[in-house]
Amino acid sequence: MELGIYTFVENTEVPGVGRLSPAERLANLMEEAELADRLGLDVFAIGEHHREEYVASAPSVILSAIAARTELIRLSSAVTVLGSEDPVRVYQQFSTLDLISKGRAEIMVGRGSFIESFPLFGYDLQNYEELFDEKLEMLLEIRKADILDWKGTHSQTVENRGVYPRSYQDQIPVWRAVGGTPKSAFHAGALGLPMAIAIIGGSPEQFKPMADLHQRAAKEQGHSKLPLSINSHGFIADSADEAMDIAFPAFKVQMDRIGRERGWPPMSRDQFEASCSLKGANMVGDPQQVIDKILYQHQVFGHDRFLLQMSVGSVPHDKMLRSIELFANEVAPVVRQKAGE
Repeated sequence: MELGIYTFVENTEVPGVGRLSPAERLANLMEEAELADRLGLDVFAIGEHHREEYVASAPSVILSAIAARTELIRLSSAVTVLGSEDPVRVYQQFSTLDLISKGRAEIMVGRGSFIESFPLFGYDLQNYEELFDEKLEMLLEIRKADILDWKGTHSQTVENRGVYPRSYQDQIPVWRAVGGTPKSAFHAGALGLPMAIAIIGGSPEQFKPMADLHQRAAKEQGHSKLPLSINSHGFIADSADEAMDIAFPAFKVQMDRIGRERGWPPMSRDQFEASCSLKGANMVGDPQQVIDKILYQHQVFGHDRFLLQMSVGSVPHDKMLRSIELFANEVAPVVRQKAGE
C-alpha cells in the first residue's frame, strides 16, 4: 500500500504561538514535505482552496517548489477544483510540474468542498455539475494527444491547437476524488480513473458501496481493476493522550468555523474522541492505534493508497514533524507489510 500526506496548507491560530505569516507557513510546509520525502513516504498532496485560513490557492506552484527540494515522493493536487479551472492551464501547470519532478506529478480532481472559486473566477453555480463533467472530459482529451480539437459548451472551443509542454510521463495520472455521491463513483469507474474517497465523518463502512460501484462501473466498461485511495483526517503522537490533546484544539477551531457557515453545532471533546475510535472517521492516536485503524479499513476496502491530512487546523510545527516521523517510521512499514500479506 502507498502511504502519504495531504494538506490544504491551513493557517489558523496555533495555541501558544498565534497565527503565522503566509511566508512562515509555507516555509514550514517545505520542511514537512522534505521530511516526508526523506523518510520514504509515497505521496505529498496539496488541495486547492480560496479562503483566508488556507495558503493553498495555487497548488501547482507550491508543488513545483517542493519538487525542487525532494527526490522520490509523488506530488499531487488534492483536489484541483476542476469546475472553476481551465483544463488547458491545469494540464500545462501539471505537465510543467511533471518535467521539473522527472515524472512525479499527479492530478486529483474533484468538485471541492467549498464554492468560493466559482464566483471568484466568474462561473455560475447553477452549472456546477455540468462544468465539472465537461471539463474533466476535456482534461482527459488534452492528456491523450498534443493536438486538441474540442467543442465546448461550458468550456472554450479549441480548433486543432497544440497544448504544451507535454508531460515527462506518457500520461499524468488523473485521480477522481469523491465524497458521498454514488454517481461520482460510478462516473470515475466508467472513465477508467482511479478514485480517492474522502472519509471525514461518519462510519467508514458506509462508503464501501461507493468503492464497489466504482469497480463495477470499471468492469462494465472493460477496464481492469482500478486503484482506490482512502483519504482521512488524523494526527499521530507518541501517546494517544498526547495525540488527542494536540489534535483536538486544532480540529475544533477549523471544524467549528466551517460549522458556523453550514449550521453544524460546535464540536465537543467527547464527539471528537468517539470519531477517533476504531470504526470512526478520524485517524488520531499513537502509532499502533493508527496501524490498527488503517488495517481495519483495508479489510473493508482493500485499498491501494492511504493519505492522511494531519493539519485540519494548525498544530505546532515541531509536533507536525514528529507526526510525520511516526507515520513514516512506525506506521508505514507495518501497514505495507500487513496489507501486502
